[in-house]
Amino acid sequence: MPVESPSPDTMPKTARETSPENPWPLRVLSEKLKAHIENSPVSWVEGQLLEANIRNGHGYLTLRDVDADFSFSVTVWASVMRRLETKPEVGSRVVAQVKPSLYAKTGRLSLNATDVRPVGLGELLARLERLRQALGAEGLFAVEHKKRLPVLPRTIGLITGRDSDAEKDVVQNARLRWPAVAFRIINTAVQGRDAAAQVMAALAELDADPAVEVIVIARGGGALEDLLPFSHEELVRAVFAAHTPVVSAIGHEADRPILDDVADLRASTPTDAAKRIVPDLQEEFGGLAQARDRLDRAINHQLERERQLVAALRARPVLAQPQTMISTRLEDLVRWRERSTGLLRHRIERARDEIGHLAVQVRALSPQQTLDRGYSVTQLPDGSIVRDAAQLGVGDPVQIRVAAGRFRAEVTGIDTEPVRP
Repeated sequence: MPVESPSPDTMPKTARETSPENPWPLRVLSEKLKAHIENSPVSWVEGQLLEANIRNGHGYLTLRDVDADFSFSVTVWASVMRRLETKPEVGSRVVAQVKPSLYAKTGRLSLNATDVRPVGLGELLARLERLRQALGAEGLFAVEHKKRLPVLPRTIGLITGRDSDAEKDVVQNARLRWPAVAFRIINTAVQGRDAAAQVMAALAELDADPAVEVIVIARGGGALEDLLPFSHEELVRAVFAAHTPVVSAIGHEADRPILDDVADLRASTPTDAAKRIVPDLQEEFGGLAQARDRLDRAINHQLERERQLVAALRARPVLAQPQTMISTRLEDLVRWRERSTGLLRHRIERARDEIGHLAVQVRALSPQQTLDRGYSVTQLPDGSIVRDAAQLGVGDPVQIRVAAGRFRAEVTGIDTEPVRP
């Protein structure tokens, strides 16, 4: 038997009070959900239109998130449609003022839009410029954070669309310039909502490969909306955090996504990227030939200078006639020897004269000279000289020295009075 519906008096007031014995009728849950959802405030949301059907003046839209796989049904009543300046078109990017709504009979949740506005080019550019300024203020674009590219990378990582012209431009031009260069290519989406996530995954994979020395992110030109993934904030921060140098080659010269500002090198086109990451083999050969020619000229010039210097040295008299130096020194030596001999002879003569004078003086002071003048020296037997008569006594023997010889005597008398001159 079917369970009877509870009376209003016994019906639970809240979901917590429900039980298997006392449940809510489904309509009660739908009505309560409807009341709760429709109490939600009005909000502005942004997305891309996947569907846009107009029936009886009403708009039935499907709005998808621009970055993730989320979508919602949006209803635009005819009264609102009449106020819109432009009709919604599939693929366009819009902002809408919406309020959640639940159709209680089917439980279908949708959004009711009270205003729908297309996001124009000017608005997109303004948003990109605000993001660019905010990231620049954080220092993500500072020159001191730019990494130097290798002079000759052996392996280049390339992130680009599958079978794209950008891939052909980079690979062909790089190999024309340096045939030995190798590539590790990862093909990703380069536009649409999955592009930024796929490019970040490829960047992380190449950055972790130690063989990859530089990474190129390349895409051909396109509309501003097509290039938006390369201004995605998460991708910009991933490029800044990469350890491998990153080259941005997005679009044409006029295109400038934020990726260009954070990359270590910005190339105007994919072809320009190939020219700037590898040297040209023929130019290098030409540079080597020029350097070799300059080196040869420098060596020959130096050799010629040294030859002239040696010739100048050999022309000097000291090398042309080296015996001149010896003969000149010989003459000086003879002259100095004669001078020293004369000086020495003169010095000897003067010394001889001085010795003669001294000899005369010595002879004049000699005791023998005194004896020769008639004086004598009286000595005691012990050899001491008698200087005072008081030293003697009568009968003392003495020895007397005269100019020629000596004799002995005996004292017979003593006179102690001094002799008058």
